Amino acid sequence: MQIHHTIESLRAARASAGKVALVPTMGNLHEGHITLMRQAGERADCVIASIFVNRLQFGPREDFDSYPRTLAADCEKLEAAGVAHLFAPNETVMYPEPQSYHVDPAPAQISILEGEFRPGHFRGVATVVLKLLNIVQPDIALFGKKDYQQLMVLSNMVRQLGIPAEVLPGETVRAADGLALSSRNGYLSAEERSEAPRLHQQLTRIADAVRGGDHDFLKLETDAMAELAEHGWQPDYIAVRRRADLQPPVHCDDPLVVLGAAKLGQTRLIDNLEI
Repeated sequence: MQIHHTIESLRAARASAGKVALVPTMGNLHEGHITLMRQAGERADCVIASIFVNRLQFGPREDFDSYPRTLAADCEKLEAAGVAHLFAPNETVMYPEPQSYHVDPAPAQISILEGEFRPGHFRGVATVVLKLLNIVQPDIALFGKKDYQQLMVLSNMVRQLGIPAEVLPGETVRAADGLALSSRNGYLSAEERSEAPRLHQQLTRIADAVRGGDHDFLKLETDAMAELAEHGWQPDYIAVRRRADLQPPVHCDDPLVVLGAAKLGQTRLIDNLEI
């Protein structure tokens, strides 16, 4: 695997790489990331991964400074997964001057759910992903479904801006007890880790109820948030939404997804299930 720290080096390698798949990450890789790398390898001649902890998507009280940076271990995992090139720029390479141009996704898509609790987050995500797409110019780009709203925002950005890359979603990878794999799971204490699957359990309960014909979404959401609160969580939201645009359901036959975010101790967990 070749490691590139500059745009010029990465572009030179990309020029002769054939069909390219890009998997953007912030590092501290887990099996969910590696599954995306393998999926990318099945769809392209060359897999390019990126590792960049993007300051623009972190809020003022979030964990930018303490976010785990594990480049050496990440490189071993990427090489074992068959990744051909890693783009690992520093901030000077990605932002050689203050970033005064940004991507502002549609307010209706980013003022809800994660966007309500993390203002500015999706603006930062969309800006850095557009920049990575311009740098790498991949044929396909892969993003995990665990960050469901992010996937929707980025898919819409690529389509509306006419970016010549196909966005492919990757299924959420889970631990045996159902916890969605996340780089931030390492923040959990042993006691919190044993409690953490409760979020997935509540989303599963709602999904099962909706599939069984229960369309009292507000009660299902309220009951699930109360259950989390009773066990020491600080829930932000649990919501049943349309998959297409994450707005509240209008028709009972709309394809749906249930999404949730809650803080356990000092760690904020998110998850979702398609219904």
